This record gives sequence, C-alpha cells and structure tokens, in this order.
Amino acid sequence: MEKAAGEHGEQEINSLGVYEGERNEAGERHGSGKTLLPNGDMYVGEYRDGFRHGRGVYVFKNGARYNGEWRRGRKYGQGTFWYPDGTRYKGEWKRDARHGFGAYYYTNNDIYEGLWKKDLRHGMGTYLYADTGTKYMGTWMEDCMEGPGQLIHARHRFHGLWKHNLPYGRGCFTFENVCMQHGHYIHVRGPADGDPAWIHADEDIVEESDKEKLAKGDFSPRMGILPIWRARCITPYNPELLPPEAMPLREEASTESTIDRSEDTWPRTERYADYPEAENHREDFNYDQGAASPQIDSP
Repeated sequence: MEKAAGEHGEQEINSLGVYEGERNEAGERHGSGKTLLPNGDMYVGEYRDGFRHGRGVYVFKNGARYNGEWRRGRKYGQGTFWYPDGTRYKGEWKRDARHGFGAYYYTNNDIYEGLWKKDLRHGMGTYLYADTGTKYMGTWMEDCMEGPGQLIHARHRFHGLWKHNLPYGRGCFTFENVCMQHGHYIHVRGPADGDPAWIHADEDIVEESDKEKLAKGDFSPRMGILPIWRARCITPYNPELLPPEAMPLREEASTESTIDRSEDTWPRTERYADYPEAENHREDFNYDQGAASPQIDSP
C-alpha cells in the first residue's frame, strides 16, 4: 500500500497501478521505477519511501506531460509542463503549483516571463505580444498587471501605472529618448441602453460586473471598458520626470499603495514643432480631444 498526497493530506490508497522498479526494505517504491496508473496516466522516474521524489516524467492520459523535480509526491523545484492546449510552462514549482520564476509560452506565441505565486502571475514580470512585438514590463498582482510598468513599442514607450490590466492615472510617452509627452489615462464605460455617449468610469461609477471583466483582462470595446489617454504637455526627455519604476512586491503592501494620489505637478509645456518625433505620432493620440489609446491586448 502506497502513500499519496491527497486533497486533505496524506492518505493510503489501494489502487496503485502496475509498478516496475526498485523498492526499500519496507517494500515501498524507492529508487528508479515506472508506474502505469489505473486512470491511464504513467510515471517514469525516482521514488523515495513510496512517494514520487527526485526527477521524473509524468504523462497524463489527456496528453499533458510534466518533466521535472518532485518532492513527496508533488511537483516541487524546476520542471516543464506541457498542457493539452499546446501551452507550456518552464520554471519553478511548489506543491504542485507554478511558484517562483518561470516562463509561460502561449499558443499564439505570446510569452510571459517572470514571477509566479500559487499558479498566478505575481511580482515582477514581462509579457511579450508576439503579433505586434510590443512588450509589457512591470508588476503583476494575482494574475493582473497592477502598479508601475512600461509598455514598450518599436519607437516609443509608455511609462505609468496599471490597474486591473489597464493603464490608469498619470504617465508619459517617451519617443526615442528625445522628448516626452505627459498626461494621464482614464477608464470609460461604453454605450449602455442605446446611449452612444461614453462616461467616465472611476471606482465609484464602475459596476461590479464591470470590475469582474477588468479583473479578467477583458476590456475590449465590445465589453465596454476602454482606457482613454489625455495628453497634457510635451517636454524634452528627462529621466528624472519619469514615473516610478516597477519594484519587487512587498507582500504586506496593498494595491492602492502603488498609486500616487498626490497633487499633480506638471513640467513646462513645449511647442510640438520643436519635437518632430512627437509630431509624427499626433494622429495616434489626438492631443486636443484625448482620443482612445492604441489597443493593448490582455494576456
């Protein structure tokens, strides 16, 4: 009879499957071995005192596969997991969950590389959008972009803060380290009940259903939530005017602590003609009207 890590702790189970391999003096699976489980899964690797322990490969009946380290019957340490849908995770594990540093490769060729906690992206991380080459670098909290970060494009980048996967509040665009466009993002909710007007959607206006959509990263025009950029002024490039950079999370800090609510202090406005790099992007932002920002896909 073999020990197994169950939902409510260690249990003894009778259905052990067919095992071929080494055992210890107590008759437990110990050393190298191969097991064909009753549900059709298969494990080939190391055991210790009846548990999968050390390095081993676990192949699931549905086509998924894990190749890596185990500790007392659980994925623990370095390992790679191939999922049935074609995605792949390579990195650290803890008690059967993605935990620590690792990279996730999506079916659309997007890549997330950074920290994880209990199967969720949490901490410093980078997300590469394969179709555009755009890259987000910043902090994540419970699988959402949250707090300081940068959105990096080919010729310009946005520095600012994120909230529920959306840029929000003060920030600036920098153009090839020549000039900076300062402004802020707001969140708006789209037409409702046939009303074509867009309305401001701050925390006290957004309904619970909208918050759930934001938390899931769904902010397409169809669902009614969009970030809108409001430009304020242009200045020469000055790194001292950049918003705070992303920092490792302190677990005791709340989400709200990442958002600066102090009174705005804006640098001196410059003429657009002085900075042709920014002028080339005028149509992207509509300085006077505050047009919607370019689409930012959610992971």
